[in-house]
Amino acid sequence: MHSVLPNFLDVPWTRRDFLRRCGMGLGALAFSHLSNGTAFAAEGSATSPLSPKPPPFPARVKRVVHFFLNGGPSHVDTFDPKPALARYAGQPLPTGHLPTERKTGGAFPSPFKFQRYGQSGIEVSELFSRTAAHIDSIAVVRSMQANLPNHEPSLMLMNCGDSIQSRPSVGSWITYGLGTENENLPGFIVLCPKGLPVKEHENWQAGFLPGVFQGTFIDSQHSDVERLIENIRSPAASLAQQRRQLDLLGKINRDHVGLRSADSRLEARIQTFEMAYRMQLEAADAFDLSRESAAMRDLYGTTIHGNQTLIARRLLERGVRYVQLWHGAAQPWDSHGNLEAEHRKLAREIDQPIAALLTDLKQRGLFEDTLVIWGGEFGRTPTTEGSNGRDHNPYGFTMWLAGGGIRGGMVHGATDEFGFQAVENKVHVHDLHATLLHLFGFDHERFTFRYAGRDFRLTDVHGNVVREILA
Repeated sequence: MHSVLPNFLDVPWTRRDFLRRCGMGLGALAFSHLSNGTAFAAEGSATSPLSPKPPPFPARVKRVVHFFLNGGPSHVDTFDPKPALARYAGQPLPTGHLPTERKTGGAFPSPFKFQRYGQSGIEVSELFSRTAAHIDSIAVVRSMQANLPNHEPSLMLMNCGDSIQSRPSVGSWITYGLGTENENLPGFIVLCPKGLPVKEHENWQAGFLPGVFQGTFIDSQHSDVERLIENIRSPAASLAQQRRQLDLLGKINRDHVGLRSADSRLEARIQTFEMAYRMQLEAADAFDLSRESAAMRDLYGTTIHGNQTLIARRLLERGVRYVQLWHGAAQPWDSHGNLEAEHRKLAREIDQPIAALLTDLKQRGLFEDTLVIWGGEFGRTPTTEGSNGRDHNPYGFTMWLAGGGIRGGMVHGATDEFGFQAVENKVHVHDLHATLLHLFGFDHERFTFRYAGRDFRLTDVHGNVVREILA
């Protein structure tokens, strides 16, 4: 008995049908690889929206890993020492301060010791002493600025380029522009253990870009592959059986699209099914840390954040473009009280994994074309709130960058003598995004997507490349 796929729409085409189907060229291309199960075609082909594409200009980096410290780490307790705070401990700042979300009191000197590291002699807090061993490879930006002292809009600004409107996330823009180098893995992966941060999936949304470019969320508190990635293996069907099921589904969907206008949601769903199928081939290997040596496991540490950072390296070397590592989703860096104990605990969880990743990337020859970003959505006030805590501070805070195209061992910009606001070489979040796109080979003013009659871009109508930190 022969197995024949039924023709659900075996009817003559009208002229309108013909024109509608011709207009669905991109949709047909998205379907094209469903029926044959083959890998992506040569670079630059249009067989899939995730096909690898070259950037319009020479790129310094191929991939990025973003350590996102959810809640806002205190810059004056990590990478921006302010000895003047000790002179005014408990007293109002002589220069006053800008409006904060909550009422704050007098100056709060950092309870942590700072020390100079490397040939550059940059001062770093004891909280990040292991990361500081790489300070000569790091550009510390001490003059970052956001817009508002609230988590929700600041998270959206840092991750999506706009505090108010729903826009695509940075990782989605990168994946849209470059595709992925590995058809069996998503181009944009988010590792976030023990729950979701404020604004949840909006932090890695595709926005008005096709849904296929949205970040793939992984709850990295688990170590078993089948718990890390739900339904990674089918208990009921072999890969060959699933392939036949997808082929049939593709046939039905092609007929469905042929009679209707373009539907990006359907195309995203199709790509999701295909990705889920292909991930069975490689994801199990990429997330399996038992394949790493004991020495490598010890380097990163066998903790949740040590494990997820090591997974990030395995993803990067397998062609994933953008990996975001969240820290503080369950217990944020939002230390409104008891900052010394909270910041010490949180830093202890990630200082070793960060330093290990920098060491590992260098040893594997990946550091030169990988961009590493560290920071939160804003900083914290130099004045005290509650019981030895700090309030939100978008007026001046610190982030650092390392890796491809970055000039290491330098400090860019400065806050005032108390660390309340940026006063020298100010760097807005839009400038950070413009610089990131530049390193990937894009002109942020020309890298756009047309939506609702307007050409949108990650930086909206703002942003300048921070060339001083570029090598």
